[in-house]
Amino acid sequence: MLEFRLMRTRLSVSLLFLSAFILCAQTTSEVAITAEPHHHLALQNQYVRVFKVEVAPHEATLMHRHQYDYIFVTLGASQVENDVAGKLPVTLKLQDGETRFLPGGFAHIAKDLSDQPFRNITVELLQDKKLRQSKSAWDENRGFHILNGGTQDILFVKDNVRASEVELQPGGVLPKHHHAGPHLVVAISDLDLRSDVPGNPVSSKQLKAGDIAWVTGGLTHSLTNVGKQNAKFITLEFP
Repeated sequence: MLEFRLMRTRLSVSLLFLSAFILCAQTTSEVAITAEPHHHLALQNQYVRVFKVEVAPHEATLMHRHQYDYIFVTLGASQVENDVAGKLPVTLKLQDGETRFLPGGFAHIAKDLSDQPFRNITVELLQDKKLRQSKSAWDENRGFHILNGGTQDILFVKDNVRASEVELQPGGVLPKHHHAGPHLVVAISDLDLRSDVPGNPVSSKQLKAGDIAWVTGGLTHSLTNVGKQNAKFITLEFP
C-alpha cells in the first residue's frame, strides 16, 4: 500500500511539472520573426521573404511566430531542440543541406544543442497558397537523376514550389533545362558555375556556402561546375 501511494505521489508530481512546462510554453511572450535577433532578412520580393539564421552553440532563439508556410535549408550538420508553443520539445538531427517544408501558423524556440553554430536559410512563401496551387502542377514531384558528372534530386513539391538538390563534380553538367518561373538558389558549398544560354554570351556565377541568389523566370540554360571542388546547391522553383 505504501509503495502504491509513493508511486501515485510521484505520478502526480510528474504531471504537475508537465502541466507547468506546457503552461509556460503557452504563455511565453513571442516576437515577430522580423524582430527575432538570430533571423537576418536577406531578400524579400512578391514570392518570398528569406532569412539567414544563425544560433550560437548552446544558445536559443526567442519565441517567434511563423505566419507563413516556409522551407528551410540547413547549413552544416546540427542538432536542435524545437520547442513549439503548447507542445513537448522535439530534438532534430539535421544534415548539411537538409531541406524541409513546414506549414505556418505556429510559434517556437530553436535551441542549438551542439558545439557548432546552427545555421539555416529560412524561406517564407508569401504568395497566397490557393493562388499557387491553382497553377499547373509540375511534370515531376520527386525523382533522382544521374547527370554527366553529378546528380539532381527532386526532393518535394509543396505549395507548388519545387525543391531540388543538385551536386556537380568538377566539370559536371546540369543539361539544358527551362525555368518558366523564377527560382531561388541556396549554395550549400562554394560555387563556381558557368551558365550557357542559347544565343547569349556565356556567364558565370560565384557564390560562397550559405549565399543565396534569385533568378528571374523565362530562362533556358545549362550549368557547368567550372570550379575545382564539388558544387552542391538547392533550388526552389516557382511556377
